[in-house]
Amino acid sequence: MKNSPDSSSRNDRDEMQTAIDARQRRKLKARRDEERGVWFGLGMFGLVGWSVAIPIVVLTIAGVWLDRHYPTRFSWTLTLLFAGVVLGCLNAWFWVKREGDDDD
Repeated sequence: MKNSPDSSSRNDRDEMQTAIDARQRRKLKARRDEERGVWFGLGMFGLVGWSVAIPIVVLTIAGVWLDRHYPTRFSWTLTLLFAGVVLGCLNAWFWVKREGDDDD
């Protein structure tokens, strides 16, 4: 069964109206949240930076300690460094997603 030209046109109009409504909501929200300026952006940038840096540094230090006290065929330092990068990126993703969810 084919869609009639009217129903196709109606679907296009509905999609366009939905897109326009979403854009209007974002614009109105941006006007309401004008107090979120440069300082908010810099604070968020710092929060994301620290949420990545701290796990990397802490796990790398733990890896160095393990390599010195419990030597193995593989490097604990490199293993925990990689784990710190993954954990830090997941942590940053969590904070950015949480801030994005607060905006809605």
